[in-house]
Amino acid sequence: MLGSGLIGGSYTMAKAMAGDVARSLDPLGLVDGAPPEDWLDARDPEYIRHVLPAIRAWSEHYFRADVQGLEEIPADEPVLLVGNHSGGTLIADTFVLAQHFYDHFGAEREFHQLAHDLVFQVPGVRASLSRFGTVPASPDNMRKALDRGAALLVYPGGDHETYRPSWDQDKIDFAGRTGFAKLAIELGVPVVPIVAIGGQETALFLGQGQRISRLLRLDRALRLKVFPIQVAPPFGLTLLDLPLRMPLPSKISIRALPRIDLREELGAEADPREAYEMVTEAMQAELSLMAADRTLPVVG
Repeated sequence: MLGSGLIGGSYTMAKAMAGDVARSLDPLGLVDGAPPEDWLDARDPEYIRHVLPAIRAWSEHYFRADVQGLEEIPADEPVLLVGNHSGGTLIADTFVLAQHFYDHFGAEREFHQLAHDLVFQVPGVRASLSRFGTVPASPDNMRKALDRGAALLVYPGGDHETYRPSWDQDKIDFAGRTGFAKLAIELGVPVVPIVAIGGQETALFLGQGQRISRLLRLDRALRLKVFPIQVAPPFGLTLLDLPLRMPLPSKISIRALPRIDLREELGAEADPREAYEMVTEAMQAELSLMAADRTLPVVG
């Protein structure tokens, strides 16, 4: 049953994305066409409904997903979903969360996820992920999404956190980035912390490679502050998940915590640093509990 679910899910996903890949074989968009004038308008509920069965098969059978607390997310109001980032560029927990989100609220619910600009330069990715609701990370896109009443998923830790060593998977590490807290206070939107574990077990992550990134000037040229090494199939050793990495079938567990109204809790003139500490402390407490319940790597 497990094998048939994975094979069926893989086939459905491949079929659904084939047209997108064909239209976007080049990162410059010569086949795919120019990027949309407004990334948020590219989200396509019909496309989302079409690919959900495939993602659900991977989520349920391959990653044995355990997602709880989605009732904390408002059904029709703007909200900032603040998550810990895991799993390199192949972020299984993001797809698991998105699948459960859309199953819970329906594909019509405005939901966007922020991603690094480089993600949209990978052949086939721009056309498919943009239709799923993923947009390039920028303050402008964040404000637009929240102004439209969307649920917006952000990962303040970015590439710094998603490539932390596997043995640090039980640590929240946003690298002191307080932008999400500042925006939530300014706009008066609630924060729902999203805590996930398991993504850092989809490979053996050996370190972030920040020094190498600085030496190669990737931090300036590509806004990439890491140059990490992973061990995973099929090639064994990969750099930045290249040339290819198949994620291990690690159990993915996700918890949406009670919403926090930072402006109400701390005031309209609150220090973003204080708000940052409030959110990350709540997330760290939950992540530590989840890690304590995780008895075996990958198995969960």
